[in-house]
Amino acid sequence: MADQSPGGIREINLTLPASQEDIASLKLGDAVYLNGLVFTGREGVYHRIFEKKVTPPMDISKLGGATFHCSPAICEVSPGVYNVPSVTATASFRFAKYMPDFLERFGIQIVIGKGGMMPDVYKKVFVPNGTVYLTTVGYGLGAIYGRGIRRVKDVVWKEELGLAQAIWVLEVENFGPFMVESNVLGESLFEQANQEINPKLMALYEGLPEPALKRLGEVNSPDIEVL
Repeated sequence: MADQSPGGIREINLTLPASQEDIASLKLGDAVYLNGLVFTGREGVYHRIFEKKVTPPMDISKLGGATFHCSPAICEVSPGVYNVPSVTATASFRFAKYMPDFLERFGIQIVIGKGGMMPDVYKKVFVPNGTVYLTTVGYGLGAIYGRGIRRVKDVVWKEELGLAQAIWVLEVENFGPFMVESNVLGESLFEQANQEINPKLMALYEGLPEPALKRLGEVNSPDIEVL
């Protein structure tokens, strides 16, 4: 279901698992809210599955097709009972090398995280799997996202990986907003913005004098600068 916000941004409410038609309908910049199951995953999970070759003790392909690169703020209020008041995304580019096997093996429709991935990853990996990327919206919204988490349905590898790294299966309602950074065509909102901004940014480097007291490795060239 799509609604128009006062600012002109489409607001999309998706029930998971989403249909192929729903995924294909998402446009760059849409604000998406999710309903159903979302499971988390970060360094420990990917390393355990793909480096250590450990098979998860649950069928990830049946969890609704939406994964979140994040670290939930988990509080175990009593044995097996958890409260998740906040959740903060982690940078997704670190997991790009696992995406070809991960998306295909587990039927992932939606990847949620922070910062996006390189355009080539979207084109060569996401597009063949019909997968989209949703990004969190700015910093400081962890508690807002926490409001959409209704309960922890399951947890995997809590003892092996700890609270921050375990797979948390979260039952969510109106979970968002997340912004569509890459659609099923592999187009990237961030890349489009970069193409518009970078030429103007590069012009700022022209004519810069050499720093009188430059730091180790500091340069005036945007081509070799490391941020």
